[in-house]
Amino acid sequence: MTGDFKRPPAYSGVWHPDAIEEIQEKAELGRYQIRGQATKRHSLPNFDDLVFTPAGLSRMPLEGYRERCDTQVVIGEGRVSRPLVLERPIMIAGMSFGALSINAKRALGMAATNCGISTCTGEGGMHPEEREHSSKLVMQYLPSRYGMNPYDLQKADMIEIGAGQGAKPGTGGVLLGLKMSEEVARMRDLPPGVDQRSGCRHPDWMGADDLYMKLEQIREVTNYEVPISIKVGAARIANDVRIACKADVDAIVFDGMEGGTAASPAIQLDHAGIPTIAAIAEAVEALHDMGKQNQIKLIVGGGIKNGADAAKAIALGADIVYLGTAPMIALNCHAPIYLEDYERLGTTPYECQHCHTGLCPVGITTQLPKLMARLDVDEAAERVTNYLNAITMEIQLFARSCGKNKVSDLDPNDLRALTHDVAIMTGIPMVGLNGRQPWWQKF
Repeated sequence: MTGDFKRPPAYSGVWHPDAIEEIQEKAELGRYQIRGQATKRHSLPNFDDLVFTPAGLSRMPLEGYRERCDTQVVIGEGRVSRPLVLERPIMIAGMSFGALSINAKRALGMAATNCGISTCTGEGGMHPEEREHSSKLVMQYLPSRYGMNPYDLQKADMIEIGAGQGAKPGTGGVLLGLKMSEEVARMRDLPPGVDQRSGCRHPDWMGADDLYMKLEQIREVTNYEVPISIKVGAARIANDVRIACKADVDAIVFDGMEGGTAASPAIQLDHAGIPTIAAIAEAVEALHDMGKQNQIKLIVGGGIKNGADAAKAIALGADIVYLGTAPMIALNCHAPIYLEDYERLGTTPYECQHCHTGLCPVGITTQLPKLMARLDVDEAAERVTNYLNAITMEIQLFARSCGKNKVSDLDPNDLRALTHDVAIMTGIPMVGLNGRQPWWQKF
């Protein structure tokens, strides 16, 4: 051997430095770790394992500059008197005032209004400024009932019954004390500065029959005017979809284990739930089993980054994609500014997962006035608007290239799988086979 080559350490395949560090941190703290963002797993099957099969001679593509490609989706059409009309198949996911700063909520509301889509209150109630800045606002109805009152329910454009979250299925929400400001605490009727932990299940139903009664109560409060959805984390998704269908909701919302969070047990992020791509396949099959595929909308989130991911989700059977982390990044999450604050948190831009601390360097996931002031609302709203416009164009690009004049017409026939795992999970044919026997097996 010559030169300055240095052999890398021979780490154990089991006792990797990350595993050792995790054990040592638990020994120091005496509890599990909490962090924000999403799973750290890199080996999950995902949308990159699928490709589109655009038109050629067998099908004619649409000309992007001449032929329209419709993106509108309506939730509750023919079912309620005031259905929710979305100009694009996109919704901003539930992120609470408390988890996010009020400036972040304002900016998201302004961007959604610019694009004709909705935002969602998340847990903790409807902030008046969010209602003001969001022309279409979904209100979450969660087990904790924090900030819940019938008057705000009547102001909402859709009600979302929160029964689970992809980042932490089977557990409730967490908001640590540093983010429990006077205003947040007042909205939630809790003491300021104290950690908030939410219930993991609704106190007033235990099954499908009870759920139907709860829906009827909410419909009475809202005068049967607006659609009602139910949100679950992708885990036992096929049975959950069947129960939601039996209760006759207007939409079913779920996110896979790639879904983000402001605070969750780190170990649960990586070891609970199923990937989004697999969950879509199960959910769509369950909808068809119940004969509800043309009545109940399917809203899907979890790891959707761009228009390709969104278009593939729609082709697999989703009606709408649910975006949370991506709009936060568009606000300026992970931006390489205020580097000294990242350093104080022991992290860097692009790897920061400290949403739970309330010390967000860029002013998005904080309630500290000094940090909140770093997020310029107008600039942030413009960035999110630009992002939403860009991915809408990307979704239309794939629809047009597949010869579809409606984004909603994308279907599984427009896709091929690159891996056996994803082909088996989704039923999408492997590339090169198109569902047939390999040519060499014919001889």
